[in-house]
Amino acid sequence: MNPRLDRRTFVAASAAGVAALSAAGAPAAQWKTKLHKALIGVPNEATLQKFKDAGFEGIESTAHAVTQKEAEAARATAEKMGMKIHSVLYGWANFNKSEALEKDLAAVENALRAAQAYGADALLLVPCRIGGMPMPQPWEFDIEFDDKTGHVKRVAAGDNEPYRQYIEAHNHAVDASRQAVKRLIPTAEKTGVVIALENVWNNLWVKPKIFAHFVASFDSPWVKAYFDIGNHVRYAPPEEWFQALGKLIVKLHVKDFKLNPDGKGGSFVEIRDGSVNWPAVREHIERIGYNGWLTIEGGRLPLEEQNRRLELIIAGK
Repeated sequence: MNPRLDRRTFVAASAAGVAALSAAGAPAAQWKTKLHKALIGVPNEATLQKFKDAGFEGIESTAHAVTQKEAEAARATAEKMGMKIHSVLYGWANFNKSEALEKDLAAVENALRAAQAYGADALLLVPCRIGGMPMPQPWEFDIEFDDKTGHVKRVAAGDNEPYRQYIEAHNHAVDASRQAVKRLIPTAEKTGVVIALENVWNNLWVKPKIFAHFVASFDSPWVKAYFDIGNHVRYAPPEEWFQALGKLIVKLHVKDFKLNPDGKGGSFVEIRDGSVNWPAVREHIERIGYNGWLTIEGGRLPLEEQNRRLELIIAGK
């Protein structure tokens, strides 16, 4: 897809794609990749049972500051119920702030060890965030970056002087985050838990190619991407993110976002109610050979209905 495709065209194309593929009624048996269903929560017995009763197979734990004994007990409970704690959601760190660096590194290392005790194979980590200065609107971003350093040269067409502070903060965050994550790789390898980087709402790496460049720059099997399908619709269609990230993707969050009619801005909605072309997403999942978890984040519908909608996505509908 042309990265400069305007949002109105994208929405129209998405709707047309959904209609065409739905009419085709392609059977789920056509898919070679195997996908598993999960939700986010604290992995206690009550939550696990609720998720299982609704048709889900696993959970992404929000509890990362736990002891090894607590995590091992949660794993035993999950396994007894036929459920899996597949990932741990750490969230935001502050690797671009020197005063917080050592404390946050230690906390992430502890979270990696907790993930190991849970039996999880990945830890969701947002290295840092920036903001509080002028920056382009989501639809205005036109990023040019240095292929060697990952430093941003330009963030929008035309005069970038108004965004100088943002560009400087972005480049500092790239360097600081890269150095911090490199320090975490030995712990990731020792625990067998992948550091799954995400760029959610942190004003960093907001376009597919620059995020893929940052993740790939580690050249490590222990640093991959956690891609949230709905989070970045306002910056670029999910298809572009899949094309750029490819096999760097180790986990997927399932979320939907409905663009405004003019393609500028919008709001989060329940999955399958927004602008995401889910049949196209399923095709891209197949294309990159992703076998793993689809974890719904932020759904408000009854769990059974969330499960039904996720089943349709898995079936390519």
